[in-house]
Amino acid sequence: MSKSLRAAVIGVGYLGRFHAQKYAALPDVELVGVVDPDPERAAAVARELGTAAFTSHAELTGKVDLVSIASTTESHYRIARDCLAAGLHVLVEKPITVTVAEADELIALADAGKRMLQVGHLERYNPAWLAVRDKIATPLFIEAHRMAPFKPRGTDVSVVLDLMIHDLDLILPLVKSPIADLRASGVAVLTEGIDIANARIEFANGCVANITASRASTASLRRMRLFQHHEYLSIDFGERKIGVARKRDAIVEGEAPIDSESRVEPPGDALMSEIQAFVASVRGEAVPGGTCSGRDGREALAVALEIERLMLKQGTQ
Repeated sequence: MSKSLRAAVIGVGYLGRFHAQKYAALPDVELVGVVDPDPERAAAVARELGTAAFTSHAELTGKVDLVSIASTTESHYRIARDCLAAGLHVLVEKPITVTVAEADELIALADAGKRMLQVGHLERYNPAWLAVRDKIATPLFIEAHRMAPFKPRGTDVSVVLDLMIHDLDLILPLVKSPIADLRASGVAVLTEGIDIANARIEFANGCVANITASRASTASLRRMRLFQHHEYLSIDFGERKIGVARKRDAIVEGEAPIDSESRVEPPGDALMSEIQAFVASVRGEAVPGGTCSGRDGREALAVALEIERLMLKQGTQ
């Protein structure tokens, strides 16, 4: 049996508590403790999972091998920097940091220390995405909609860094081409930040992506449509539904020249899959499809920040 790895979760609010639950359920991982600046919250999660409670990540030194960081976005850089400098492997929730320069420093630290730096872009592990990602060859046009009802949680960042960045993370490595043109617009509805945003990205290889995100909607919607030569794919991330339409090889007069099918993927545990991939990477094991590396997280952040910059520029004109 593989040697047990020692883990901790830093920041055990809504999402961090789930991280802690997943580590506690893994047979080859020991959840050493949870960290939160709110001692009552740390103690409550620790009691639930039978582990220790800490109020500072500095208390983890020498006690753990890897950490999940699910603290506030502005604290990601500082905590991840300290953990990487201490020789720990790090899974940090998205967005990786607040600035690209901070992300670059974390990547350099991870490289220098030969430590894993993974970013928590959870949609990569959605069962519907896992079922189609290897079937997407050369997308020509991509349209993504990600809508959600307003929730106070997550409003420390704009809707671009909160929601749109999920689709950016999926699309950028899929297209594998430099951005030739980027246009964006957005408005504030319920907060002082941007609550509804749209971005149109033209890639050097000719692919176009039109991405819309809202956190001021009445219902949740997470869908993506991709068009490639002779084929159309639709993905409903929320319902785990996949639709495929292909041009027929043999055209019959009077009939539509398309064959279509749809299916619903079985439920999965995306967060558990993400954490299992992180643990496997730390062990040096191959992970099918790879993980969201620090560099992947950095690229998604860079484009998201440029979209924000364009929207703010538009608002000042």
